[in-house]
Amino acid sequence: MAEVDLYAPIKRFLEKQGYAVKGEIGECDIVAVRNDEGPVIVELKSQLNLALILQAVDRLSASSTVYIAFRVGKGQSASFRSRSKQVTSLLRRLGLGLLTVSARNKVTAVLDPAPYRPRSNATRRARLLKEFGERIGDPEQGGSATKQRVTAYRQDALRCARELASAGVLKLSDLRARTAVERAAGILQDNHYGWFDRVSQGHYELSPNGQSALSDWQKTLDAIAAN
Repeated sequence: MAEVDLYAPIKRFLEKQGYAVKGEIGECDIVAVRNDEGPVIVELKSQLNLALILQAVDRLSASSTVYIAFRVGKGQSASFRSRSKQVTSLLRRLGLGLLTVSARNKVTAVLDPAPYRPRSNATRRARLLKEFGERIGDPEQGGSATKQRVTAYRQDALRCARELASAGVLKLSDLRARTAVERAAGILQDNHYGWFDRVSQGHYELSPNGQSALSDWQKTLDAIAAN
């Protein structure tokens, strides 16, 4: 499906809203004008891609009302079907609008352009800074694809496992005092990794899985000890 096939349905869509519409004005695929309002610019592509977004961003220097438009439906814009929420979030941040055109040429205004006003997420920010502050050293390379992250939680669990390996059975309060891991009780009670066995009320020992973990994570333990 060629880009030019999007022109007629979008032209009709805009004309129904009182716009005068013309194609290929300067570098713009579509320009629409209504009364004394600023121009509306629409950039067309048969499918969503980076080039379309970059073109639209460039057009923001000529108008604050810029849309991208592409086909949707079976066999069209797979990236939008699988990541529509992320795409609309990105466009909102860029101040761009979005028009989609169905196989039957139905135009839908998915998103209208508007100045982006980011909303701060205090919980997410606090979680980020908490993990940064609690993680010992810098055990992870940014961009790595590993699934078993050396998080602050894992580091604390390893510290608890190491202490139990040397001391045997320990009371939770004693383990917390010896490791300085404030959340030691929660780590052992939740037993997320399966490293700990409850011996009696409030008393734990290292499980066979925990013994294996100490060997598997020896380099991480050495790095923790060095910091």
